[in-house]
Amino acid sequence: MNQYIVITSINQPTRAVKAFASLSDWQTIVVGDRKSPSDWNCEGVDFLSVNQQTSLDFKLSHLLPFNHYCRKMLGYLVAIQKGATVIFDTDDDNIPKNEIKIPTVDLKTVLIPENLGFVNIYQWYTQQKIWPRGLPLNCVKQSTNWITKIIPATDDCEVKIWQGLADGDPDVDAIYRLTNNSPCYFQNRGNILLGINTVVPFNSQATFFHRDCLPLMYLPATVSFRFTDILRGIVAQPILWCKGWHLGFTNPIVFQDRNEHDFMKDFEQEIPMFLQVEKTLEIVVEALNPSMKITEMLTAAYSALSEYKIVDVEEIELLQAWLEDLSMAGGISTNT
Repeated sequence: MNQYIVITSINQPTRAVKAFASLSDWQTIVVGDRKSPSDWNCEGVDFLSVNQQTSLDFKLSHLLPFNHYCRKMLGYLVAIQKGATVIFDTDDDNIPKNEIKIPTVDLKTVLIPENLGFVNIYQWYTQQKIWPRGLPLNCVKQSTNWITKIIPATDDCEVKIWQGLADGDPDVDAIYRLTNNSPCYFQNRGNILLGINTVVPFNSQATFFHRDCLPLMYLPATVSFRFTDILRGIVAQPILWCKGWHLGFTNPIVFQDRNEHDFMKDFEQEIPMFLQVEKTLEIVVEALNPSMKITEMLTAAYSALSEYKIVDVEEIELLQAWLEDLSMAGGISTNT
């Protein structure tokens, strides 16, 4: 299996980057930006400087804004061009706890039933009052009754995206950090899958994407840094449902030693996410038809989101460039 780790960074090689580079079963790509040090170098890492990015034969290399997280997509494309069958999407402040192994559905894997709407997946792994970034604020105080409905997963469940948790300073929103900010260490409770119409926001901190769903890695560029990966995940989940696939969560596999952030700036960037995440899901569900290919569903989803002003109209041009680049890189099969 051809496995790639993709990271974006504006820092000198961090402890996390060095740890990922040392993993024997993975190849690591780091995407730089204009703020990245000019002398960036780390053994075992394929670093894409801004100059190297602009020389790539991808449309996106000239269209994506600088100083934005979405430039990470150039790293995805390079990995795909090199034959990646799985991409592990992560950041330069997430330190692997052990060897990074792709989760699989096993006898202990459980399933959250269908039609439960948004649930707080952290409640499965801890009793601490904490919630993932992207969870609608009106769900923060939701009951844990959904846990009583969990059933064993069957071995025919296909999981195309797995989200690993992060210990220490996990992925939470700025409201949690401004009002509490306690560290969290999750229990190892194994794998849990989501049924159709049961939704959990997922991020880009410790996430496995299998080759069948590589188009879903598209990071929208006309929304803020704090919304882009959450929006990607909200768009992806109804598409997974249409294909009969599952999103899965697994035990903490990284420790986040979080880079310095201004929590108020994070909060400002998250306001559209707080206000629009539920509406986004409704729009995407309405736009999709199970008979569509994945690429057609992506286009339909973002076209609808553009009509509702969730993303700017320029997003459609970027999405089309992503799909064309992805096809050229070999990341779109005949059934996607």
